[in-house]
Amino acid sequence: MNKDIVQGHWHEMKGKVKQQWGQLTEDEITRLNGTREELGGLIQQKYGYQKDRIEKEIDKFLEQNGYH
Repeated sequence: MNKDIVQGHWHEMKGKVKQQWGQLTEDEITRLNGTREELGGLIQQKYGYQKDRIEKEIDKFLEQNGYH
């Protein structure tokens, strides 16, 4: 997904991001600028996932929530 689309929908996505990745705090999610790269980096920090797994999880999350 284009990072601009993620940024454009960031405010409505925040709650769903928190539900999907519960280890992320409200403050951390709020500080993100809505870019896919920042979200991926934060998930990697909290969960220790490899980059390819993060990309797949974010793609799946976006598709399941109608952001394709």
